[in-house]
Amino acid sequence: MASGKQPITDNPENLNQLLKKEQRDYDCMPCRGSAFLGLAGYSYFSGMSQLQKQREVILKSNPWLGMRSRKMGITGLSLGLAWMGLYRLFA
Repeated sequence: MASGKQPITDNPENLNQLLKKEQRDYDCMPCRGSAFLGLAGYSYFSGMSQLQKQREVILKSNPWLGMRSRKMGITGLSLGLAWMGLYRLFA
């Protein structure tokens, strides 16, 4: 059974080099970027589809926010996600 002491090494690794190596091995920026772009496309198309399906119900309820502002909200959200995806791809 272990005595609970940390092993001491003669040559400890530099923390910055270790973090860079770990980031290179496990951080996939193109994967993250494409995930954000896919999420942007999905949120735009599914959001607009659901908005068109619920159009009559929304207009009957006399909403404070009309259809135009809801469309702008969906578009803005999708553009924000797409921008984050492009940033992850090229930064």
